[in-house]
Amino acid sequence: MTNSTLQAVTQPDAGVTDPLHELLRKGARDLIAKAVEAELSTFLEQYADKTLEDGRRAVVRNGYLPERTVQTGIGDVEVKVPRTRDRSGAGVTFSSALLPPYLKRARSIEELIPWLYLKGVSTGDYQEALAALLGDQAKGLSANTVSRLKKQWEDEHTDWQKRDLADQHYVYWWADGVYSNVRMDDRLCLLVIIGVTEQGRKELVVVEDGQRESEASWKELLTGLRERGLATAPKLAVGDGAMGFWAALSKVYPEADHQRCWVHKTANVLNKLPKSVQPKVKADLHEIWMAETRDEAHKAFDRTVKRFEAKYPRAMECLAKDREELLAFYDYPAEHWVHIRTTNPIESTFATVRLRSKRSRNCGSRATTLAMVFKLLQSAQKRWKRIKGFKKLELVVNNVKFQDGEPLTDQSDRTAA
Repeated sequence: MTNSTLQAVTQPDAGVTDPLHELLRKGARDLIAKAVEAELSTFLEQYADKTLEDGRRAVVRNGYLPERTVQTGIGDVEVKVPRTRDRSGAGVTFSSALLPPYLKRARSIEELIPWLYLKGVSTGDYQEALAALLGDQAKGLSANTVSRLKKQWEDEHTDWQKRDLADQHYVYWWADGVYSNVRMDDRLCLLVIIGVTEQGRKELVVVEDGQRESEASWKELLTGLRERGLATAPKLAVGDGAMGFWAALSKVYPEADHQRCWVHKTANVLNKLPKSVQPKVKADLHEIWMAETRDEAHKAFDRTVKRFEAKYPRAMECLAKDREELLAFYDYPAEHWVHIRTTNPIESTFATVRLRSKRSRNCGSRATTLAMVFKLLQSAQKRWKRIKGFKKLELVVNNVKFQDGEPLTDQSDRTAA
C-alpha cells in the first residue's frame, strides 16, 4: 500500500458525493460496535482462567460506559464502549485500543477497516497496514480480533439463510452463478439471486454455495426458498444460459417467464467468431435488443442470422436457440427494459467481490469467503436504487398484459395481441 493511497483514503473530499462514502457513514456505528465487541471477547478470553474461590469468573462484563461522540472523517459517530468488573479486587479493567478514553477524533478508522478488507488485506496484515495511521489504536485490529469478526459474519449469514420469507414477494429476479478462487485447488461457486419488490426496491434474496451451476444445486436452493415461505413465483427471471438454473426454475416455479441476459449472449456469440467480424455482429445484435417492438426485433434477428449463418453457423446457432427467451422483455413495461434485459445488477455488484476474492484466494475457507461475499452484498444493497418506472410494477403484479412495453387496457387490445 503506497503513502499516496493512504492519504487519499484518510483525507476524503467532503464536497464529493461518493456512494461508498455515504455507505460507510451510515454503517460506521454498527461496524465500530462489532469491532469493539470482538476486542472485548479477546480480552475476556485472556482472563478466562482467573476465577474466584467458588469457581465463578473473576473478570466479567459489566454494562457500558456512557455514550460519547467521536469525530471522524465521515462525520460524528456515537459510540458505546463496554466495561468490565474484576470481582477479585485486583483491578483488571478493559480498555479498548480502538476507542481509548481520550479519543475524541478518529482518523477514519471505521472507513479504513472495510476499505482494506475490500482491497484484499489479509487478517494478519491489518495492524501493519494501519500502524502508520492509527499508532497504538492498531493494536485492536489483531488477527484474533479480525477473525472473531469473520466468525460473527458467518453466524449472521447462517441466520439470514433461515429467515422466514412468507411475507416476501418479488416481481423480477436476477440470477447468476459467480465463481471465486478460495484456494488454488478449490473453486467456489456462489449462487446468487437479487429480486425486485412490488415497491421497486432491489433486495438480496439468496447467496449460497453451490456445486457449479448444476440443476441439482439450483433446485435445492429454489426449493429451500419455497419451503421458507416464498410461495409466489417471480413474474420474470433474468439469467445467463446456464441450463441448471432454468431447468430447476421450471420445476420449482413453473409459472415464471424466462429472459436470457443479452450481455452474456452477446459474449457467447462473439466468442465463436473471428475478431475481425466481431464488431459487425455486435452492431447487428445491438439492433435486435434495441428495437422498439418485438416485430422489429424479429426482423433484425432474421437479418443477422441470414447474413452470417453461412460462414459462422456455430455463432448463429448459439444466437437462434434462445430467440424467444431473449425477447421476453417485450411483454413487460418499456420503463423496465433497461433493467430486465441483462443481469447487470449482479454483474456490477460482483465487480468488487471478484476483486477481493481473487486477491485473497489463498487465505480464506469456503465458509469465510461466503460470509465475506454476504457482507459485501449487504453493504452494496444499501446503495441500490429503485428501478425506473416502479409504479408500473403494480400492473405487472395484477397480471395486466403488455405488448411492446405498453399495457393492453381493453378487450380489443387483448384480442389484437
